[in-house]
Amino acid sequence: MLLGACSPASQSAADAQQGKHVHFLYNFSTRSLDPHTDSSYVPLRAGITETLVRLDEDKLSVEPWLAKSWEGDDGEHWTIHLRDDITFQNGKPLTGAAVKASLERVLKENTGVQNALKIKTIEADGQTLHITTTEPFPEFVSELVNPNTSIIDVSETDIVNKPVGTGPFALSSFTPGSRLELKRYDGYWDGASPLDGVTFSFNEDANARSLALKSGQVDVVYRPEIESLASLDAQDGIRVDATSTFRVHQMTMNMQRLALQDVNVRKAVDALIDRKEIVDSILLGYGEPATGPFLPSLPFAPVYEQQTGGADVAKQYLQKAGYTLVNGTMQKDGQPLKLTLLTYSARADLPLIAQVFQSDAGRIGIAVEIRQIDTPEEYMAANRDWDLATYSNLTAPRGDAGYYLNATYHPKGALNFSGVHDDQLTAIIDKLNRTVESKQRSVLAKQAADYVHDNVINAFVLFPSTIVAYNENKVKNWVTTRSEYYMITNKLDVM
Repeated sequence: MLLGACSPASQSAADAQQGKHVHFLYNFSTRSLDPHTDSSYVPLRAGITETLVRLDEDKLSVEPWLAKSWEGDDGEHWTIHLRDDITFQNGKPLTGAAVKASLERVLKENTGVQNALKIKTIEADGQTLHITTTEPFPEFVSELVNPNTSIIDVSETDIVNKPVGTGPFALSSFTPGSRLELKRYDGYWDGASPLDGVTFSFNEDANARSLALKSGQVDVVYRPEIESLASLDAQDGIRVDATSTFRVHQMTMNMQRLALQDVNVRKAVDALIDRKEIVDSILLGYGEPATGPFLPSLPFAPVYEQQTGGADVAKQYLQKAGYTLVNGTMQKDGQPLKLTLLTYSARADLPLIAQVFQSDAGRIGIAVEIRQIDTPEEYMAANRDWDLATYSNLTAPRGDAGYYLNATYHPKGALNFSGVHDDQLTAIIDKLNRTVESKQRSVLAKQAADYVHDNVINAFVLFPSTIVAYNENKVKNWVTTRSEYYMITNKLDVM
């Protein structure tokens, strides 16, 4: 039972009844479609909602979307001009007042967005917004790329189950944890989709996703099982598409745990990660080893020399931290070194990385307990009973280093699961937030990344490729994006 009792034949019959239709299978499920709080970003990815601006992934710059232009020379007083020809999927016009209400709601509902945007006041005047930030913040507009800032009609009564946005597809039905049914919005401002509808369904089992495509139950699969790629590529009519992304798989370290407060223990953890072996054996080459959070091709990414790692190096660091190996157990003051490692199955490679680390740590006497969790952001934010976590993070989805550094290492960051509160690092990030000139921003971003690297505040494992497989005999104009934001668009079509 992959997606329910739906055989390829019955699926084809259902598609025929629906007209021009695409079935997209995603790897993360969600039980809420509230775009202001849902960390899966499904409303934007499914083409229901849009943001004021979007990322140009080729130029790594912000481009207009619902907003047609903006000004904010002093970085504190911003004027945003909205397009005039946009309506919500319920037919209501997109006005400055509607956008103001949507932004005020996300500021109320999402503390992370509130901290990121630093908005003090919002005023609406027709199709123009006047926004003042709490401090000069040159990157304010780029933060509006965040899918959680999606503009919706907040007067609708059931935002969790049926948000109304401005995108090319309106929601017909939502089965939490299972699927969305979408229908074309004929009044879409940027040209109605050629499709009649889209099914956007979820399955966190990578093998099941691959089988669903092979059997014809679905048309597009996001992140199929790595081991199935060769057979998928060999099957007539299936195309496997891979691209580098702005994502890093990292080993998040809980800095509030006593053992990990010693930098030498963190260095030992880092030394135990065999990055090349993980890329080759787990990702089958669909990725590259990482020594920092940013892809080397990005202008603000530091370049590090190849580091020496392995069990012997890890033991040397642990010896500096006061640990000794006694009867096969790494211990200090008679207490064994035990680590709890969180992981989650929605990204199939993360549990495998956890298992490799557990095995390598065990060889030098470190007991690692692997704990499976469902929603990493919720669990890590609410619980401190863990030491390490395999976690996958977008590091430059706005085309700039500021998002990741603020979210992950600033005391107010929404993704600061390490619990790091380092005055020196915070000062660098705060200075970055006040800096406009791009070259100077790159210098500051490198300083922050170097500080994280030198102090081993998290260990970086690899940069995974985003892999999509689809029925190339049917699906037309699919684009695998680096940001992973823009999936179901008005350009998607069928043959």
